[in-house]
Amino acid sequence: MVKFTKQFEGQLVPEWKEAFVDYWKLKKDLKKIHLLNNNHDTSSSNKPSFSNKLVSSLRKFAHFQHNRREHGAIQVHRKLDASASKVDLYETELLQQFADTDAAAEFFACLDLQLNKVNQFFRAKEKEFLERGESLKKQMAILIELKSALKQNHAKSHEAKEEDSISGTLSCDEEFIRDAEQGLESSTDELEKLDIEFSDSPKSGEIGKSSRMKKEDRKLRSLSGRIINFQGKNLRIHIPLTNPIRTFSSLLWGDLVNQSSKKCGPDGNKLHINKKRLHHAEKMIRGAFVELYKGLGYLKTFRNLNMLAFVKILKKFDKVTNKQVLPIYLKVVESSYFNSSDKVLKLADEVEDLFVKNFAEDDRRKAMKYLKPTLRKEGSHSVTFFIGLFTGCFLALFIGYIIMAHITGMYRTKSDTMYMQTVYPVLSMFSLLFLHFFLYGCNIFMWRKTRINYSFIFELSPTKELKYNDVFLICATSLTAVIGILFVHLSLVAKGYSYSQVQAISGLLLLAFIAVLVCPLNIIYKSTRYRFLSVIRNIVLSPLYKVVMLDFFMADQLCSQIPMLRDLEYVACYYITGSYKTQDYGYCMRNTYYRDLAYAVSFLPYYWRAMQCARRWFDEGHTSHLVNLGKYVSAMLAAGSKVAYEKERSTGWLCLVVIMSSGATLYQLYWDFVKDWGLLQFNSKNPWLRDELMLRKKFIYFISMGLNLVLRLAWLQTVFHYKFGTVDYRVTMLFLAALEVVRRGQWNFYRLENEHLNNAGKFRAVKTVPLPFHEVDEQD
Repeated sequence: MVKFTKQFEGQLVPEWKEAFVDYWKLKKDLKKIHLLNNNHDTSSSNKPSFSNKLVSSLRKFAHFQHNRREHGAIQVHRKLDASASKVDLYETELLQQFADTDAAAEFFACLDLQLNKVNQFFRAKEKEFLERGESLKKQMAILIELKSALKQNHAKSHEAKEEDSISGTLSCDEEFIRDAEQGLESSTDELEKLDIEFSDSPKSGEIGKSSRMKKEDRKLRSLSGRIINFQGKNLRIHIPLTNPIRTFSSLLWGDLVNQSSKKCGPDGNKLHINKKRLHHAEKMIRGAFVELYKGLGYLKTFRNLNMLAFVKILKKFDKVTNKQVLPIYLKVVESSYFNSSDKVLKLADEVEDLFVKNFAEDDRRKAMKYLKPTLRKEGSHSVTFFIGLFTGCFLALFIGYIIMAHITGMYRTKSDTMYMQTVYPVLSMFSLLFLHFFLYGCNIFMWRKTRINYSFIFELSPTKELKYNDVFLICATSLTAVIGILFVHLSLVAKGYSYSQVQAISGLLLLAFIAVLVCPLNIIYKSTRYRFLSVIRNIVLSPLYKVVMLDFFMADQLCSQIPMLRDLEYVACYYITGSYKTQDYGYCMRNTYYRDLAYAVSFLPYYWRAMQCARRWFDEGHTSHLVNLGKYVSAMLAAGSKVAYEKERSTGWLCLVVIMSSGATLYQLYWDFVKDWGLLQFNSKNPWLRDELMLRKKFIYFISMGLNLVLRLAWLQTVFHYKFGTVDYRVTMLFLAALEVVRRGQWNFYRLENEHLNNAGKFRAVKTVPLPFHEVDEQD
C-alpha cells in the first residue's frame, strides 16, 4: 500500500505546492508530540508518586465542568480577517490538558495556519477562474453572433465570387481608441484588489503579483487591434503576431483586418472580417476553454487532496494523543470555504456543456478528447525490452568498430585521409546528435523525478509528448543502425574495396535519416517529428515568429551543436556537388562560396538566438532581453575572431581571440549562473544558491557550477591545439564538442528548474490564452 505522503506529493499540482497543506511540517510537529508523550509515559512509570496522582486528579477536576459544556478537547473559533480581504480565519483553543500542552498548541497553530492558507488561495483562484469564465462566455456569444452573421451573408451572396466576409465600421477617433484601451485594462482591476498575502509562506504576496503580471500581459506590443462597430457593439480585436504574415501586416498597417481606405471618412473605415480570421478567433477561444477547464480540474484536485490531508493528519493526532479531535476539527474543515463552495463545480459543468455544444457538434466523447485527453502510458515492457536489445547490439557493434579501426589505423595521426575527410564527418555528426538526444532523455527522467513540469513549460501535448523511454529507444535504435552501417563500410574498405564502390553508403545513411524525419506517414513519432521541424522553421525565420519557450530553448541547443552543423554542411556539400564521384574531398574547402558558408554556419545559431531576444524585447519591452542579446553578440564576435585567426595565424589575431573569447565566456558564465539558473543569490537561505532548490543535496549545485566553468573554457583547445599522443586531431575535436554537449545537457536541467520555480512562485499552472474580442461600451 502506497503511503499517503508519496500519494500526496505525486498528485499535487507542482506549481501550487506552496499553497497546499504543508503535510510534512505537520507530520514533523506530530512526531515531536509523540516523542514527548513517550518520554512522559516513561518518566511517569519510573517514578509513580502520590503527589503526581493528586495533581492529575486536581487537573481533571478543574476542567470537568468546562469539558462537560464543550464535549471535546478543542474548540475552533472563526473570526473575520481585519485586512481588506475580509476572509474567515480559524483559531483553535485547547480545552483539555495534553501531555505537552505547548507542543499541542504549536501543532494546532500550524494546522490553523494551513487551513487559512488553503481557504485564501482557493478563494483567490476561484475568483480568477470565475472572471475568466465570464469573459469566455461573452467571447463565445460574440463569436456565435459573428458566425451567424457570416452564414447569413453567405446565404445572401452565394452567387458572388468574392470571399465570405462580414462588414462593419472602424472608428478612427484616436481619443475613442485610447478610451477603449482604458476600458479594456479596467477589466483586470478586480484582480489587483485580491492581493492576498500568505504570512506563513516565503512567497508572500505572489498571488497579487501574478494578477499584476496578467494585467501587463494584456499590454504586449505583439498584439494588434482596432475597434470595430458591428450590430451596435464596439469590438476591439486582438490577434497575436505569431507568424511572418501577421508580423508584416502589423508593421505595415498595424492591424489584421482589411481596410478599404487609408484615411477616415465621415462614416469611418469599412472593415471586412473574413471566414479565415473568424476561424482563427474560434481556435483561440477553444484553446482558452481547454485551459480554463484544466485549471478548474486542478482546483478540484486542490480541494480533494487538501481535504484528505486534513483527515489523515487528524487521524494521526488522535492516535498519538488518545484524544478525539478529528470529529470536531473535521466539521470545521468541511464547512470551510474551500470545501463548501460549489462554484468551481458549476463552472466546470458550464464550460463542458458550452464546449460540447459549440466545438464538438454535441458529441461529448469528442469534446472529452480536448478537455480530458487520455495520457500515454509511461512505458511498456516491450519498449524496455527493445531498449535493452538495441543497446546490446550497439555496444557489440561499437566494440567491433573500434577494433576494426585500430587494426586499420584509421584514427592515428597518419590515418587514411580519404576516410577521415568523407566518412568520419558522418560518424561525428550522428554521434553528437544522438549524444545530445540521449542527454535530453536523461533530462526528462530527472525532471519527472523532481516534479518539474516540463510539459507545461514547453507547451507539449500530454497525449503526444515523448517519454524518456521513447527517447532512449530512438537513441539505441538509431545508433545501432549508424554504427552497424559504418562497421560494414569500414569492413569493405579493409577488404580492399575502392572508395568509389562504397562512397555512397554514408550519403545514403544521411539521406535515410532525413527521409524518416520528413516522412508524412503516421509512423515513428510523426507528431514529434513535425513539431521539431516547425520549431526549426521558427528558429531559422527569427524574428518573424513569436518566440515561445521551446523555440529559444532549442536555439540554445543549436549553439552547442556548431561542430555538428559544420559537419552537416560539409557532407551536404560533398554529396550535392557530386564530389563523391571523383573523391575530390577538397573541393568544398577550395571553393570560396562553400568555404564562406562553412564559416557562416558558425555564426548562425548565435544570430538566430540574438534575433529571438530582439523579438522578445519587441513583444514584451523588457530590457533584460537586450542584455541577453548582448551575450550572443559577444559570442559572434568571439567566433569571428577565431575565423580570422584560422585564416591568418598571427600573434595579433591570437591576442584578439583570447580577449574576445574571455570576455564572452565571463558574460556567458554570469548569465548561466545568475539569470538562467537563478543561483549566486547572496542573501538566500541557501548561501550562494537560491531559496528554493529541487535537489536535496546542495553540493550538486556547486559541482555543476564548477563543471560548467571548466567546460566553458574548452575553446582554449581550438586556439592552442594541444595534441594527445598519436590520436588524429579530428578525434580530439569530436571529444571537445561532446564535452560542450554534456555541458548543455546539465545546463538544461537547471534552466528548467529555475523556470519551474518561477512558475511556482507566481502559482502559474495553466496558460493564459489571449482572447480575440473585447467589447467596449460607448459611454466609456
